[in-house]
Amino acid sequence: MGKFDGILICTDLDGTLYKKDKTVSRENREAIEYFKREGGFFTFITGRLYYYAQEAYAAASPNVPYGTINGGGLYDGVEDCYIYTLETPHKVLELVACIDEKFPDVGIQICGFERTYFAKENDITLRFRRLTGVPPLSCDYREVDFPIAKIIFCIATEEQVAEVEKTLRAHPLAEEFDFVRSERTLFEILPKGVHKGFAIEKLAEYLGVRMEKTVAIGDYDNDIAMLTAAGCGVAVENACPAAREAADYITVSNEEHAIARLIYGIENGEFGNIIGR
Repeated sequence: MGKFDGILICTDLDGTLYKKDKTVSRENREAIEYFKREGGFFTFITGRLYYYAQEAYAAASPNVPYGTINGGGLYDGVEDCYIYTLETPHKVLELVACIDEKFPDVGIQICGFERTYFAKENDITLRFRRLTGVPPLSCDYREVDFPIAKIIFCIATEEQVAEVEKTLRAHPLAEEFDFVRSERTLFEILPKGVHKGFAIEKLAEYLGVRMEKTVAIGDYDNDIAMLTAAGCGVAVENACPAAREAADYITVSNEEHAIARLIYGIENGEFGNIIGR
């Protein structure tokens, strides 16, 4: 029996597990290995698709499947396959057309479950491709015939993000989808009810873990759903105001080995009596 038996930790990547230089600190890595040796389940939930989460998988070293597509899929890195996906209905392309017509400078990504296509490029999509290494595949969104995982709009300014969100939420089909801001320049359309909280619930069900034994840690708007769904929600010190408000606890920043602080804090009872629940 390990001291962390039956506990599931789900972390966000950027701004949480990762430092600013996109590395995982030695302190975090050692704590994660200790947590797993003592029976804990450790993984991450990200907006990334599995095909550009391979570096994250190696860095985080999860011992259970991880969440992709902001909750739209669970991926088994050992078997190299999805164990769960939820497709975005093709009528989402009507919303894409609306944004394309009203905001011609907004970049558009059509994400399938196996690859990403760029329907419209801008400086943000070019930077995204450089950072992720995603191939420069292109498509006309009006001719998409493959299963859609999600839509990503790449937007340059805060003001335009707000305008795009307002336009989407006013669309007649808005109630059939969910919307989330995943980074400062990225705004996404997902299937209705899909978010990181959905992913942690599906993963807990898959592993046979009780929700009160789940712990989520994150820093941004798209982490809020998992912070509130988990038995214990923890925001890092550098989290946005909304994520901090949603969390049960605030811990140190991503530059101060937040995952290690979380794991040893669970052991010491700093985040409630999770071990004894």
